[in-house]
Amino acid sequence: CYVFGDLHGNLEDLHFFSDNVWRLGMSLTAGNFLFLGDYVDRGMSGLEVVAYLMVMKISMPNKVHLLRGNHETRDCNGWQEYYGERSYIAQCQTRFGSYWGFRIWEETNKVFDRLPLAAVVDQEIFCTHGGIPRSVAGGRSEVEQILGVPSVAGINPPYEHEGKDAQQIASDCIWSDPATQEQELHEVDPETGFGQSRRGGGCVCFGNKAVTNFLSRHNYSFILRAHEAHAEGVAISKGARVFTVFSTSKDHHQGNQAMAGCILVDTEKMQVINRSPAYRDRYVHRRGSVSLAGMSVHEIEKAAQLGLVTEQPQEEFYQDCDINEDDEAEEEEQGEGPIYKLDTGRESAVNPGLTVPTPHDHNKSFFGDDKIDSSEEEEKEEGNHMMASETENMNWESTSTSDNSSQSAGKKGKKANVWRLLYS
Repeated sequence: CYVFGDLHGNLEDLHFFSDNVWRLGMSLTAGNFLFLGDYVDRGMSGLEVVAYLMVMKISMPNKVHLLRGNHETRDCNGWQEYYGERSYIAQCQTRFGSYWGFRIWEETNKVFDRLPLAAVVDQEIFCTHGGIPRSVAGGRSEVEQILGVPSVAGINPPYEHEGKDAQQIASDCIWSDPATQEQELHEVDPETGFGQSRRGGGCVCFGNKAVTNFLSRHNYSFILRAHEAHAEGVAISKGARVFTVFSTSKDHHQGNQAMAGCILVDTEKMQVINRSPAYRDRYVHRRGSVSLAGMSVHEIEKAAQLGLVTEQPQEEFYQDCDINEDDEAEEEEQGEGPIYKLDTGRESAVNPGLTVPTPHDHNKSFFGDDKIDSSEEEEKEEGNHMMASETENMNWESTSTSDNSSQSAGKKGKKANVWRLLYS
């Protein structure tokens, strides 16, 4: 199973993975593909990334699995005042016009509302976007509480049918972070293992005690999550029991040497695949189409003269763009299934407007809390740097090429072919 972290509208790094991980296509590549959320915002290609992943999911529903991140909520991907043109809603409206752009934004958010919060790989690796949740119901495990979250959940903001406990569980799954060493000493509750995250806005962090309790209670070995930017694409913490994977190398202030990473969970080992800063695309990628919605007749004619439009739209195209309120009401009446209403007046468990994107410096080494030394970077580029081990059970070895670098770790457990999904 290949596991990917945040993509954030970075089509270039997604191209890297498609060119090197599933070069023959996902359908012909052995294993499953698990994406941990945060597909939109920050990068300028959120629409393309979402469209690609949704097509892959529809084409291979049992092979491609999409989890939900904090940016798969309306409060985040609709925050145009903060993200500007890099917000998902702005990209939708720029491409398709104000009306259709908003409709596309809302429809994709309805899909996001139905994405699962967590997955279990190999019956021992718990995967989620942010981290483990705090327990809110006595006698029930955290996994049982995750399964109790409504299958349609807005989270930020919540729907009217979402209870307070369910909203907290969902928010912890998509927003929480591992505690730093300083937080472990001064800010984490020694009884529960949780504390307030420096991300702010009501987010929490989880420490060693919380990790130990969670893993032992569910008989898991590792936690694999995303949510935090790291210059090397992957980082480990909490005694090599928590893995953080970040699959975009841009738009997070990690410098021009930042890498995009993913993790391959294979038989008895976990292998890290990174995009090295030295890698250069060897393939030409072209966008096959562009929306004509929102473009004037003059702009379409000019684009046609440049060869960007191969066929002029018929007059019906412009008529279809004039949608009135009666047409919209008729579409709503024809819809099937229950009607879910957002409770925008109710306070969310996490307020994205009060959070910060990077609670502390994540420009760190893969195997420790110190920043990468320039001499170590040079050694790693030459493929001569051997990774250190955080525990006796994990022996790391590193290889690197000009195209990409990888690290592999021994993993005791069952085959990676068997896994199950925890749906929200």
